[in-house]
Amino acid sequence: MTPFGQRVRALREARGMSLAQMAEGLGVSPAYLSALEHGKRGRPTFTLIQGAIHLLGVIWDEADELVRLADLSHPRVVIDTAGLEPEATLLANRLSREIGLMEVEDLRRLATILDEAATRRGPP
Repeated sequence: MTPFGQRVRALREARGMSLAQMAEGLGVSPAYLSALEHGKRGRPTFTLIQGAIHLLGVIWDEADELVRLADLSHPRVVIDTAGLEPEATLLANRLSREIGLMEVEDLRRLATILDEAATRRGPP
């Protein structure tokens, strides 16, 4: 499941909306919406994200969160390390090989390290 799919499912269920009802409201098939929630489809389109925001009745911070999560929810990631330090290529390859074996707590710790590095770096 992708972060976007997980959040959409939680919002949908909190509003008592079935998968079929949401799919109909978005103009997609229930199979497509289920695949999107489970990470079997690529990143959702801007139109679908906006439709979900409207259909779920989310505003401000929750809407921004859905947009951010959609951007971070492509289930097939490619990391281009060309021109970077050898350590970047090593890390990308190790992560690719080992991510499926990692426990959730380890994934969270790695995410915390990335957050700390981004904070030290400052805005892009």
